[in-house]
Amino acid sequence: MSPGSGLMMLGEITLGHYLALSGLLFLVGLAGVLLRRSLLIVMMSLELLLNAANLALVAAARFKGIPDPQVAVFFVITVAAAEVAVGLAILVAIFRLKKTTSAEDFAALKF
Repeated sequence: MSPGSGLMMLGEITLGHYLALSGLLFLVGLAGVLLRRSLLIVMMSLELLLNAANLALVAAARFKGIPDPQVAVFFVITVAAAEVAVGLAILVAIFRLKKTTSAEDFAALKF
């Protein structure tokens, strides 16, 4: 390849790359939790936060050669799936009662 061909040679993906991606996912999730008003979007943003933490944990374990955190991540994903199921059930029940999913309408959490 000639230097002016427009193609770049990419280096090896390092732990820093994974941690940067994890940090970016965490920031997007945090912004979604803090800035959005729809409870469904807030729940999806919470999932992004959990996945960012999982990515950082697995990446660090991979580069250190430790398999144990991958087992922990499996349990975190399992708990996150249960959290989504319970959260969506609560959200559907609230929507049937109030006809809205806006977080502002649930400040007092009274029916």
